[in-house]
Amino acid sequence: METAEDMQMLSFNIILHAGNARSSAMEAIALAKEYKFDDAREKIQEADQEFAKAHHGQTKLLQDEANGHKNDVTVILVHAQDHLMTAMTVKDLANEMIDMYEKMKRLEDKQ
Repeated sequence: METAEDMQMLSFNIILHAGNARSSAMEAIALAKEYKFDDAREKIQEADQEFAKAHHGQTKLLQDEANGHKNDVTVILVHAQDHLMTAMTVKDLANEMIDMYEKMKRLEDKQ
């Protein structure tokens, strides 16, 4: 990473895309609750696309460090990483909840 400003911009980029991914995952849960499973899975795909963008920035940091360029760890970078990991957890739980709602729907349809 070349400057502190570059690191800050990269951190904000991770936060942006992780936040978008988290929002898509939360929307997927809401859609699944309404039994709109195809729409819910589309939201999960949107989340995955946002995660790919967030991971691009994270990968840049890892590659820089692997190539011997020291990255200063700032509070904003720690926050970005925390935001990313939390969003990933939300997406994992959203997938589980979609599966759960699908099972509920199948059981309801049998009655």
